[in-house]
Amino acid sequence: MTVKIILRNTEYEVRAGMTVLHSLEKIGVEPESVLATRDGELLTDDEILHEGEVIKLVAVISGG
Repeated sequence: MTVKIILRNTEYEVRAGMTVLHSLEKIGVEPESVLATRDGELLTDDEILHEGEVIKLVAVISGG
């Protein structure tokens, strides 16, 4: 029961049933540095991840 998380060209697998926030912490990605999307839809940090999903992480770019 896993969920695939993709950041750039790297793929990670986490357990289904975790929240977006917990899964990011598990793979060592700063939650503030990425936006999580599923099928083009933005996910919130408390969204539960389900079996077989593919989550794409988009790096947040800030400047000034």
